[in-house]
Amino acid sequence: MWDYLQHLSFWDWLAFGTLLLILEVFGAGGYLLWIGVAAAGVGVLTYVFPEMPWALQFVLFGVLSVATAVFWWRRQRTAARPSDQPGLNRRGSELLGRQFALHEAIISGRGKIKAGDSLWLVTGPDLPAGSAVKVIGQDGVLLKVEAAA
Repeated sequence: MWDYLQHLSFWDWLAFGTLLLILEVFGAGGYLLWIGVAAAGVGVLTYVFPEMPWALQFVLFGVLSVATAVFWWRRQRTAARPSDQPGLNRRGSELLGRQFALHEAIISGRGKIKAGDSLWLVTGPDLPAGSAVKVIGQDGVLLKVEAAA
């Protein structure tokens, strides 16, 4: 074992880094990505400096693993900023508070309104077609409405 450690080559580090990256593909959630990159980095350094002692290789691997993980963590924190379009992926939220005419009567608590070029299912009190309703909430794809005043 000691003999193997004392003669680590760049191929060993590149193989280890490749193994970690392959394992990352199977769903490690990003944890093995940066460790794999660090192992590949040590492999490159070992190729450039082939007489590097194995202890220094392991120290470099540890330092590079922490450095790449911290770099990515900081980058993710600065990239996470509030959206300038908060309702972008919440279809229907732009309809809250607006008034529409019923496209189909609300019978037994269900009906439809036409908003733009789309028909929306609505829930609310029974009302005839053409009645003015106000959207007061949303439950998935169903809009909650009440009679407009």
